[in-house]
Amino acid sequence: MTENTGTFVNIGERTNVTGSVRFRKLISEKQYDTALEIARQQVDGGAQILDVNMDEGLLNSEAEMSRYLNLIASEPDISRVPIMIDSSKWSVIEAGLKCLQGKSIVNSISLKEGEEQFLKQARLVHRYGAAMVVMAFDEKGQAETAKRKYEICKRAYDILVKEIDFPPEDIIFDPNIFAVATGIDEHNDYALAFFEGTKLIKQNLPHVHVSGGVSNVSFAFRGNNMVREAMHTCFLYHAIKAGLDMAIVNAGSLPGYQDIPEDLRERIEDVLLNRSQNATDRMLEIAERYRGSTGITKIIDNTWREQTVDERLEHALIHGISDFIEIDVEEARQKYDKPIQVIEIPLMNGMNLVGDLFGAGKMFLPQVVKSARVMKKAVSILLPYIEKQKNEDHHSKGKILMATVNGDVHDIGKNIVGVVLQCNNYQVIDLGVMVSCAKILEVAAKEKVDIIGLSGLITPSLDEMVYVGSEMQRAKLELPLLIGGATTSKMHTAVKIDPTYNGPVVHVTDASRSVGVVQALLSRDRRSAYAKSIRAEYQTMAKKRYISRIDRNRITIGDARSNRSKFEWSNYQPPKPTFEGIKVFDGYPLQELINRIDWQPFFTTWELRGRFPDIIDDPLVGKAARSLWNDAKDMLKQIIDNKWARPRAVIGFWAAKSDMDDIRLTTDNGEFVVHTLRQQIPPRSNRANLALSDYISPNGDDWLGGFTVTAGKEIQERAKNFEEIGDVYNSILLKALADRLAEAFAERLHERVRREFWGYATTEDLSNDSLIAEDYQGIRPAPGYPACPDHTEKRTLFDLLDAEKQVGVNLTKSFAMWPAASVSGWYFSHPSARYFGLGKIDRDQVEDYAQRKGMSTKLIERWLASSLAYDTEKSEIKF
Repeated sequence: MTENTGTFVNIGERTNVTGSVRFRKLISEKQYDTALEIARQQVDGGAQILDVNMDEGLLNSEAEMSRYLNLIASEPDISRVPIMIDSSKWSVIEAGLKCLQGKSIVNSISLKEGEEQFLKQARLVHRYGAAMVVMAFDEKGQAETAKRKYEICKRAYDILVKEIDFPPEDIIFDPNIFAVATGIDEHNDYALAFFEGTKLIKQNLPHVHVSGGVSNVSFAFRGNNMVREAMHTCFLYHAIKAGLDMAIVNAGSLPGYQDIPEDLRERIEDVLLNRSQNATDRMLEIAERYRGSTGITKIIDNTWREQTVDERLEHALIHGISDFIEIDVEEARQKYDKPIQVIEIPLMNGMNLVGDLFGAGKMFLPQVVKSARVMKKAVSILLPYIEKQKNEDHHSKGKILMATVNGDVHDIGKNIVGVVLQCNNYQVIDLGVMVSCAKILEVAAKEKVDIIGLSGLITPSLDEMVYVGSEMQRAKLELPLLIGGATTSKMHTAVKIDPTYNGPVVHVTDASRSVGVVQALLSRDRRSAYAKSIRAEYQTMAKKRYISRIDRNRITIGDARSNRSKFEWSNYQPPKPTFEGIKVFDGYPLQELINRIDWQPFFTTWELRGRFPDIIDDPLVGKAARSLWNDAKDMLKQIIDNKWARPRAVIGFWAAKSDMDDIRLTTDNGEFVVHTLRQQIPPRSNRANLALSDYISPNGDDWLGGFTVTAGKEIQERAKNFEEIGDVYNSILLKALADRLAEAFAERLHERVRREFWGYATTEDLSNDSLIAEDYQGIRPAPGYPACPDHTEKRTLFDLLDAEKQVGVNLTKSFAMWPAASVSGWYFSHPSARYFGLGKIDRDQVEDYAQRKGMSTKLIERWLASSLAYDTEKSEIKF
């Protein structure tokens, strides 16, 4: 199989001095803060990898690469995506590799200088643990034909894999995208050669990836942005089907494939596929008609009501229109001999089309969920007429059990995956949240399910998933096990879950990938080979991780404490809050919270990528995003008018002093201790090894704050009501909004803490964008997150706040908060306080931490990172 069934990866290209005049000017003028903002904008806009290039004659490229990557490393919202170090000079690449943690990508190396130099550079890349882009370029020059592209890549593959054991999954081939429609006949096959070369590479070179710079293909039409963007969309459409995994492209500017006018699309594809001798002339002719156009708009066809009833039902499903569903379903029922046939023929035809369009990237998640709502409504009308029949038994492709594991309460992602699978004709049994392992196995046996899917958000859920896998093995099951959720990863699945269970185990990154995975696992022809390939990939990952962890790149906890932040406490007077103890808020005004909503994560929940508010007018996803946003605003109005939410919060302040890595609090109920952990990464550029306790004075005159906020259980109950009537779209919409309201509540209260309740920033006057960007003094880190990854510290926080009694938020045994739309954390006021990630820590610190808390080291390991990153043999934790 050559078609790319995974998630396509966008590579951001604006942090490149050779491709962006603005970025080059910023770097030349040392305006690094603004240069970092360009990187941040790309990540917010959907870039999943950042391409960084400093190759400019007047720059000290090595120094600028090092400086910029070090700055990125200090920005969590940027450094969460991998970096592609892009340079034609090896010294610049190596300078960059020395700065990066985690997996990076080198762009690029090739055989153009022969095998000796190629191997030298590849070995260095391997030593740094990076992936790399290998150009289809050898001693004879760049490859232009499909045959040459494949031959060069095959030669490079054999050298890398056989001679130096380079992991094939870390090889990214760039088979060269060249311009077409240039007027030179020899160029006419360039795009087609890329497609065919990509197919050959993916068919014959296992586990590799394919990338390319898409803008090259439209170079002949520079100055005509509309035509260029349409060409990029069409090129990607065919290239991704051929196996393209990633590309340097501004995805946010692309129109939808089906939104390109048919005449323009036909002529573009004539050029790309070289389908006619006069393709270039015809392309030049039509290009002039679109020069200067501002965008492609699609004319909405309202004549669908004149079609046959089967066609109307299909149209309603594809477009999520429920206005006429009762009339059309009744007409179809009268047409067919049996009511079950209405489901089996027109409705399933429509849902199959929905699945195909979603898989091809022509529909987006909110539209799919709306389609599911229409389908459920149609089925509910027909059910009374279907005597002693369960429609699922007639047409289901397979039965899938899904559950959020014991101790965890989050289910939005799981519900979305369930909807996508149902839209593709799979029966889904959703057991809900906080489901015990015993319950999962009991229902799986009773219902004779084909697949079990586990979901979780908090890190302790990872350990629960390991337990479920081991219990499935003990029960001698052979069912495929799917793993998903925000805190899960392919690496954790490979290292911790896969070894516990002999059946197929697959990590599923998002809803768009779930169908392809399930299809492969339930296919008689593909299951065995697919499961073996996944297991082989996971075993390779686990082995590579084991080898990479031999490098204990950290300092001792003693040295880290010696390098802690050393503030001049004698010259600092900590601000005193306006009250001591707790303050409760019940029924907080919703309008204040709506004005503080950060909409970016809302669209991400629905797998719509782009920066808000630009995403609303985005040529590719704008239509879906605007429709979703309008629905969200309508839902917010209902929440306010019908009082569906009752936001509650409790905040508190307590006298505090630091005691090395602990914070000691004095309260009316005695002394409490907040335990923190310290970074042990080797210091760079005179940077301290941080712990949160560093931000509290040791002199006994400081204060620590805390908070717990919730959108309220009422809104959760309303979402459940939507589920009970089959309206999964509004249920997910409401839960997603509840999460946004809880986060907005946390943001609004923090603002009031700074200005009123603690009062250390009384003159602060920031826009909502500035608040979202955290352009203020102080931080509010949460237990369980990078700076303080121990979830058990929530118990101390909740005891201080009396949170269960005061606001009705409870902790599960895994320290998840219920209701799910809740946020908690600490308040620090120090002007130098900033967010940070813990990084790697050793066993000495873990044992010391466990002793200070009075808990076993083994239990602490579980809560810190669910045993994934903690390796007792290698004595380190990674976050």
